[in-house]
Amino acid sequence: MSYIKFLFVFLLASRQLSAQSDSVQEVNLEEVVVKAFEQNRRLKDLPAAVNYIGAQNLRRFNDNSLVAAINSMPGVRMEERSPGSYRLNIRGSSARSPFGVRNVKIYYNDLPYTDPGGQSYLNQLGFYNINSIEIIKGPGNSLYGGGTGGVMLIESLSGNEDAGVTAGYTTGSNNLHHARAAVTTRSEKTVSQVQYQHLQTKGYRDHSQMRRDVVSWNGIFRPDEKRTLKTSFLYSDLYYQTPGALTINEYKLNPSGARPGASSAKAAIYQKTFVAGASYVQQLSAKLTNKSVLYGAFTELRNPNLRGYDKSNEPHVGGRSVFTYTEALSKATIVLHGGAEWQQGFGTYHSFKNLNGNADSLRYYDDIRNRQSMVFAQVTVDANSWLFAAGASWNELRVKLGRYMPRALGEGKRNFDNGIAPRLTVLKKIKQFTVYSSVSKGFSSPTTSELTPTGGAPNLSLEAEYGTNYELGARATLFDKLYVDLNAFLFSLKNGIVVRKDLSGGDFYVNAGSTKQHGIETYISYPILSSTSQPGLIWISHSWHNFHYKKFEKGTDNFSGKQLPGEPRHSLAAGADITFSKIQSSLTYAYNNKIPLNDANTAYTQGSHLLGVKLSYRKSIKEHSVKIFAGIENILDEQYSLGNDINAIGGRYYNAAAGRNYYAGVNISFTK
Repeated sequence: MSYIKFLFVFLLASRQLSAQSDSVQEVNLEEVVVKAFEQNRRLKDLPAAVNYIGAQNLRRFNDNSLVAAINSMPGVRMEERSPGSYRLNIRGSSARSPFGVRNVKIYYNDLPYTDPGGQSYLNQLGFYNINSIEIIKGPGNSLYGGGTGGVMLIESLSGNEDAGVTAGYTTGSNNLHHARAAVTTRSEKTVSQVQYQHLQTKGYRDHSQMRRDVVSWNGIFRPDEKRTLKTSFLYSDLYYQTPGALTINEYKLNPSGARPGASSAKAAIYQKTFVAGASYVQQLSAKLTNKSVLYGAFTELRNPNLRGYDKSNEPHVGGRSVFTYTEALSKATIVLHGGAEWQQGFGTYHSFKNLNGNADSLRYYDDIRNRQSMVFAQVTVDANSWLFAAGASWNELRVKLGRYMPRALGEGKRNFDNGIAPRLTVLKKIKQFTVYSSVSKGFSSPTTSELTPTGGAPNLSLEAEYGTNYELGARATLFDKLYVDLNAFLFSLKNGIVVRKDLSGGDFYVNAGSTKQHGIETYISYPILSSTSQPGLIWISHSWHNFHYKKFEKGTDNFSGKQLPGEPRHSLAAGADITFSKIQSSLTYAYNNKIPLNDANTAYTQGSHLLGVKLSYRKSIKEHSVKIFAGIENILDEQYSLGNDINAIGGRYYNAAAGRNYYAGVNISFTK
């Protein structure tokens, strides 16, 4: 059955169910105020392609992972190669990411969460560390530094949390256990929350156990109306086994199996991260405001694998300051933003032989100093129905690398002076429509992992990738109910960085010439039963991505014109939020068509149809409440690979995801 027929049946069933519905909370997405590009505007009035994921979207799915919620948005694909091993893809940005999150700049409560080496440990955050996410699609270099894929802005508190104690527990298939407890205090001027989260699962595949413990404290303090202090503290201890990718025969015969040798090598990730920082906003005068951020972070990483045993210590510090000046004229308002960001990393990376999962003799170690710096400015002119914005940044990355085996082999240096990264936008309001267009230039310097790959010697000759993005979009509310968000883009990339795999599974990287990436992304929502006090919601998102190598020749191989690997041509998600009396229900569907797995386009994944349902029952007694929920994921028991190893030697592309699985849980709140 094609996904169009499947979607028709899905939406028809949702509509029939809604006739029995009493109430479901509706969130009017166009009224959501977003922070992207320092605009602080309603999403409908923002001249940029931005996805907003709020608490309602997160609650539609299981609370053990962010994957399903992020994949419900157009233009974005999150993968989980095994429990705890995330990879984030915004418009093809993961072509260079065999693991982890690269080529995307992430901020957590205003703090630069992406380290100066370009790596973002998104898997260190627990589900309940996130209240909302804004995803800027396409280059955001004009204000946010390196990353041609985009920017992610994460907030852990809304500021409207009730004082009290909350606790929750979820269990499910594959020995899933997820416990959470939080204490929130609140006064007229402060909100403070301390919480602990524990998640563990044995995983669907052999050798794929995972455990994560997170302790966090977040606060919002407003001494007066001119000052706001936001504090963040997070300690995360993560362990997960890495089963490795399978060949097509292994994948078909035993998708739950691990790669041969992964268990005996005790291949796994042991990762601890500490982050502490603060964001301080103060109104200096009637027209001038400043927001300044300072933070420090440390990550300890241990990785026994098939090639050896890697250890790294990655401390880094940084700060960011933005001044905002507002001038109100008779027919327009002018807003000026200017500021700077700086990060410094002090990493040490050791590689040992692997003896039964333990570090044996030292092979080499690297001492790496990364310094990332940028200055930026932006001007916005809001003239009634017109809005104009122009911004630009200057960015530099300095890398010093010393390799020892164990004697010193000298020091290598590389400066990536990426010049000016501009962005121009214009927006026009026409009755219920908002139409915008933008052009931006972006870049992405090689990450530390790419300059010192696991499959070869240091490669300081690797070049930064550059791209230019053209965007045309529109948002509208039609017939007073139907919300539509549509954008089309054309992105051209030069010196694109792509990953290769050697026989042992090690990674190495090359610059891949140029790519041509264009697509159309759509999000539509429609409230049902709007005459009731709590109407329901039907929503659908779709991405059409036509990504190709424009020119890519490597030796005797010519991949020009081939489809960019790792990205489906079509992806679709849809859902319905419905309430039966006190029972809330969410029905969701996701589709991805086949995905090329190598540059030559000789291997593909099959398309997948993922259907899920979640039911919740809430009972309130005075100011206390109990919520019981249960759900089923992958109802159709599809066999699919959620995270693929691109360009893997020997055809080891596939990381099988769980089949049909179940979960159930309870959340209890005691509020004052």
